[in-house]
Amino acid sequence: MPELSISTEKVTFIIEKAREFDVKEAASDPDSGSNPADDGETDVLEDTASDPVAGELSGFILAMNEDEQLDLVTLMWLGRGDGTVEEWDDLRARAIEARAEYKKPRHEAVQYLLGEPMLGDLLADGMDELGIDWTDERTTPVV
Repeated sequence: MPELSISTEKVTFIIEKAREFDVKEAASDPDSGSNPADDGETDVLEDTASDPVAGELSGFILAMNEDEQLDLVTLMWLGRGDGTVEEWDDLRARAIEARAEYKKPRHEAVQYLLGEPMLGDLLADGMDELGIDWTDERTTPVV
């Protein structure tokens, strides 16, 4: 089994935040009022440019070092079925090659990861493939 550069706690936090981000939907409350309680709290699920979940998630991933970001991409690919645990080194080598083509690797890695539908589920599946139990980990960020 490969040894990850990223901690289980960090992956768990990203899984939980990515799942929060994935449930966002297009504007569904065109007559939004100033009081969320009056609107039935529906605005909290709307995907907006100033989405605090997206901001928190992107800032967290952006602050990671290169190896941690590479592990995230590789985990996502593993969870997506792009390879097997036995092919981890090959998947990670592909992630390194892809990163080398970026002009701003840290930022573009964040955009790539957040642009993947169901990122949280794919990361969870990747952790499961590796046999890492992430479900009992805490969900607050560990820096």
